[in-house]
Amino acid sequence: MPHYFSPGIYVEEVPGAARPIGPVGMAVAAFVGVAPNRTAHVDRALAVNSWSEFLRLYADGDDLESTPLARAVFGFLDNGGSRCWVVNVGADGQLTGTGQRRTGLQLVEAIDEVAILAAPGFHDPVSHEALLSMAERLRTMVAICDPPPGIEDISTLTRVATPARPGRAGDGKPGDGKPGDGKPADAATTPADTDTDAGTAHRARQCDYGTYYFPWLRVRDPLTGELVLTPPSGHMAGIWARTDALRGVHKAPANEPVRGAVDLEYLVTRSEHDVLNPKGVNVIRYFAGEGIRVWGARTLAAEASEWRYLNVRRLSISIEQAIAGGTRWMVFEPNDYSLWRSIRRDIGAFLTRVWRDGALLGRTPEEAFFVKCDEETNPVDVRDAGMVVAHIGIAVVKPAEFVVFKLSQWAGGTDTETIGG
Repeated sequence: MPHYFSPGIYVEEVPGAARPIGPVGMAVAAFVGVAPNRTAHVDRALAVNSWSEFLRLYADGDDLESTPLARAVFGFLDNGGSRCWVVNVGADGQLTGTGQRRTGLQLVEAIDEVAILAAPGFHDPVSHEALLSMAERLRTMVAICDPPPGIEDISTLTRVATPARPGRAGDGKPGDGKPGDGKPADAATTPADTDTDAGTAHRARQCDYGTYYFPWLRVRDPLTGELVLTPPSGHMAGIWARTDALRGVHKAPANEPVRGAVDLEYLVTRSEHDVLNPKGVNVIRYFAGEGIRVWGARTLAAEASEWRYLNVRRLSISIEQAIAGGTRWMVFEPNDYSLWRSIRRDIGAFLTRVWRDGALLGRTPEEAFFVKCDEETNPVDVRDAGMVVAHIGIAVVKPAEFVVFKLSQWAGGTDTETIGG
């Protein structure tokens, strides 16, 4: 209690009992690749908030050559992204380093705000494994894997490619398609990147924190002005960010136009799409009158997995990160009834806001989520171990991936009861 020495009225500010948990943004991307100026800021992670800033940092110099990284950053910003981190690995760089110094993807680990991970120009099985392994380990982001260019046999996208044996090709070095033909430009994109399944498998492995898009996009290069093929990861990341801003992270980033894309390397048919979608390959389609649109919203999880939808995975990450950050004040607090009540109150208030935003399924908050933190979840042995445990359940809204209208012929008539339903 404060000490008062003279008569009078004293007003004190007392912090409110509730400590609000704020939402966590999921629209910041990280791109790892080769910059137009291959010597610019090598193995440094720098924030980029505009195309002019990227040009100043990574495209300042003579004899510049456009790269998948440059086109990815432009595609991200053009499609609705506003902030990303860029790591230039240099001409001979790799996604993952072997020494004591952090390089490539390792630099992204220290950036907490990154929620989307991509490596445009790296599309071999070793690179896919590096991206997916990092996303699985951190559990704070979703990786976008690019297919190699020049795929003509759709069945190869339904089979998982395995990394090459040590000493063979497929060391995670970048490859770029030649403008106009989409063929590999160096050994890193050849079938030698796989082991016994060389040339017959291109899909990334099963992963709850990864996605895979097909095909490559034909765009106008922002540096040269030429029409070139480019991997889709940068444009897809921008669409994720755009959907987050307009609708929320709970909305599947699909049925959205791909800004800047003038054509596709491969036009997928309906029957081919029927094969690719169950395998977790998100297809980019062209529709007459509507243009080029993203027509898939799945992760690389198993088809029966509860994490097979991209928006479900990203919403769960967002909620987990928000709760983790908003309840940090509870660490080292007395583990008693008061703390358990605070946990139920704060997390319940946060999830109520999430439900009101339309991200959770249920007519009432009680149907949409529950938060349980009491003697049952915190018995004596749990408290003695210094832990407090809360069980949280959420009913996530899943996308209407298959919209089915059942039509039948009707003879007509004046039966108002039938007409009214």
